[in-house]
Amino acid sequence: MERKGSSMFATKIGAILAAAGSAVGLGNIWRFPTETGTNGGAAFILIYVLFMILFGVPIMVTEFAVGRYGNKDVTHSFLTMSDGKKWWKYMGLMPVVAGFLVLSYYAVVAGWTLYYAVVAALDGFSGKEPHEYSEFFSSFASDEVKPIVWLVVVVMFTAAIVALGVRRGIERGARIMMPLLFVFIVVLVVCSMTLPGASQGVDFLLRPDFSKVNGATVLSAMGQAFFSLSVGICCLCTYACYFRKDVNLIHDGLSVAIIDTLVALMAGFIIFPAVYSIPGLSPDAGPSLVFVTLPNVFQHAFGDVVWLSYIFSVLFYLLLVMAALTSSISMLEMIVAFFHEEYRASRPLVAVLSSVACICLGALCSLSFGSLSDVTLFGMTIFDFCDFLVAKLLMPAGSLLICVFAGWVVKRDNMYAELTNGGVVNRYVFPVYYAIIRYVAPIGILLIFFNGLGLV
Repeated sequence: MERKGSSMFATKIGAILAAAGSAVGLGNIWRFPTETGTNGGAAFILIYVLFMILFGVPIMVTEFAVGRYGNKDVTHSFLTMSDGKKWWKYMGLMPVVAGFLVLSYYAVVAGWTLYYAVVAALDGFSGKEPHEYSEFFSSFASDEVKPIVWLVVVVMFTAAIVALGVRRGIERGARIMMPLLFVFIVVLVVCSMTLPGASQGVDFLLRPDFSKVNGATVLSAMGQAFFSLSVGICCLCTYACYFRKDVNLIHDGLSVAIIDTLVALMAGFIIFPAVYSIPGLSPDAGPSLVFVTLPNVFQHAFGDVVWLSYIFSVLFYLLLVMAALTSSISMLEMIVAFFHEEYRASRPLVAVLSSVACICLGALCSLSFGSLSDVTLFGMTIFDFCDFLVAKLLMPAGSLLICVFAGWVVKRDNMYAELTNGGVVNRYVFPVYYAIIRYVAPIGILLIFFNGLGLV
C-alpha cells in the first residue's frame, strides 16, 4: 500500500531538490575542485561527466527503483523486491551503518565550514600574512574544544530538520536551501570572473590536456562520479521510499545528476579563476585549497576593494555550509528512517539519540587532528579510517551489490515496471540501462574498489 500524507514528498520538484540536496555537498565544492586541480583540469572533467552518465545515473535510478518499490523502508524494499530472500534484507542495514559513519566524520568538516563562515562574517581573515592562514587552520583543527562545538551545532541543526519529518523538515529544507545555494554560486561565479587572471582559470577548466590523463586520472574521475552522487550507501534509496508512484525515476535521476554536476562545475568557476588571480598559487593545492589557500586569495583578489573581498569570503563559506547541511540531512535520515519504520520509534527521539551517537564518534574524528593524532587504525587516524571505510569500501561494495541485486536477483519485469511506470515512459531507454547495470557498471565498480585498496 502506498504511503499517504506527510510521509511522502508533496511535490515532484520537492523530491528532486531533496535528492539533489543529498547528492550536492562538500564533495562538489571541496573534493571536486581538488580532484580537478590535481588531475589536469578539463580532461578530468570530461571523463568525470562520462562516468556520471555511464555509471552514476544508472546506479542512482536503481536505488530510486528499489526504494519506491518497497514504499516503506530500505530493509523492507530489498526484502519485498527479492521475493522474500532474507539475505537481501540485511542490505537495509547499509544506510544505518553508512549514515552513522558518514555523518560522524562529515560533520567535522561541516563544522569547520560553519566556523569559517562566522570568522569571515566577523572579518577575521583580513590583515593576515599568507603563512598565517595555514597556522590559523592548523591551530583550529587541532584544538580539543572549538571544532567539537561547531560539530555539535551542525549535527543538532540537522537533527532538528530531520525530526520534523519528510514534508515539514526534509522537503521544506531542500526547497529553501537549494535555491539559496544556487544564488550564492551565481553571485560568486560573477565576482570570480571579474578578477585579473580569471581567464587562465577558465582555460584550465575548459581546455582539455589529454597528455596528463593516465590510469589514475580515469579511476579518480570514476570514483568522483560515485562519491559525488552518494550512490552505493542507499541514501537515495531511502529518499525514494517517499517518492510518489507517478515520478519518472530516470528523468528525475538525470535531473539530480545535472544539478549535481552543474554545482561542481560552477564551484570550479569560482575557485580556479580566484586561484589564478594571485601569482604563484597553484590549482593543485589539494585539500588545503578551501581552508588555507582560498582565505588568502579572497583577501587579496580584489585589491583595494575591501568590501568586495569581505562579501566574497562570507558568501563562499556560507555556500559550503549550505552544501554540507543538505547532505548531512540525508545522512541522518538514513538512520532515523530505519528505526522509525522498523521499530515504530518516535522520529524526534531517534533523531536526537542518533545525533548524540554521531557526535561521540565525530568528536573522536575531530580529536584525530589533535590529541588523538597518534591513535591509528590500520595505520590511519580515526577520521581517515572512517573516510576509508565509506569511500573505499562501503560505497563501491554497496554499488556492486545493488547492481547484482537489480540485474541478477530482481525479476526483469519488476525493474521494467518500476523504471517505465508500467510501460508508460522510458521504454526505449530501459534495455540500455539494464545492460549497463548487469554487465558494464559492475566492472567499473570493481576497478574503483581495487584502486581504492591500492591493487590497481
